[in-house]
Amino acid sequence: MRDEKAFRKACYEAARRTHGRVTDFQYSDFDECVIVYRDRTVAIMCNRDGVLAITEPRTIDFSEGWVDGNPLTYLDEPELVGVLAEQPGFRVLTRAELLGPPDAEAWGISAYDMKCWRPATLGDALFNFWD
Repeated sequence: MRDEKAFRKACYEAARRTHGRVTDFQYSDFDECVIVYRDRTVAIMCNRDGVLAITEPRTIDFSEGWVDGNPLTYLDEPELVGVLAEQPGFRVLTRAELLGPPDAEAWGISAYDMKCWRPATLGDALFNFWD
């Protein structure tokens, strides 16, 4: 079960140790923390089971009506992954792991979700907007 306070603490620690600055937190189907660096902006996503992914920050465009569910863009951030991996209660996945095939049994993903939503990657299955 995710713990918002622990997630915030982990994000602030990761930002501090990687010379970034936390600028935003969003809470929906999963938690999102935005960290700004001099040359880039990244997001840390946390699902209900405490699994973390590093992505491009989500943007929602209302110019053509409400459209959500755009896939996340996973990033390679080895230094950030290293710091997050030290934080208790979380499991951080790399870009390669997130882009791999979903293993429903290993991750406790329901057969119903696999059949109905057909996630193409593990990341799609763990960080989805269909719930």
